[in-house]
Amino acid sequence: MPLHHAVLALLTEGPSHGYELKGRFEETIGPQWGGLNIGHLYQILDRLVRDSFVTRSQVAQSDRPDKTLYSLTASGQDELQEWATSAWVRTGGFRDELFLKLVGASSLGPDALDTFIAAQSRSYLAELAGLTRLRRSHTGAPLVALLIDAAIAHTKADLQLVEGAAERLAPLGEGSARAATRADVPDQAAERLGSG
Repeated sequence: MPLHHAVLALLTEGPSHGYELKGRFEETIGPQWGGLNIGHLYQILDRLVRDSFVTRSQVAQSDRPDKTLYSLTASGQDELQEWATSAWVRTGGFRDELFLKLVGASSLGPDALDTFIAAQSRSYLAELAGLTRLRRSHTGAPLVALLIDAAIAHTKADLQLVEGAAERLAPLGEGSARAATRADVPDQAAERLGSG
């Protein structure tokens, strides 16, 4: 529940309403994460209220509908403390569509594998250029800068992996090309028998 815990962290600054939390989340995390859907945020807040990590109260406004404020409870503070101070462990293995694309491209032969690797390398280089520009524009926001730095490091690692994949996966592509050639042999033999 990382988003749930991020909302708890935002509430340590004091009671807030939904749109205020949305704005602070997006300001704190920056554009790399993406926007927080307000409907999803209200679902998270409902769950946090249900779990007694957050309370909800109404504040009357004279010229508008009442405002709903959310406040962190002591058990919410304890939950945040437990979550924020324990190590994050990846569960369920490492899944990345890149590896499925490599399986698909290598199954089509060396030309398809080379085409995919070249296209993916260009994509990562373009992503790195965009991230570098984004990083320069967020020098005053340390958490946002850290997230962008992490994205840069991941993208560089992905680029290095893809660039090494051509050599390491060449035997797979060649095997697929041989299999395709063998698959054509019965057709060619049938054509020769039919013409003879």
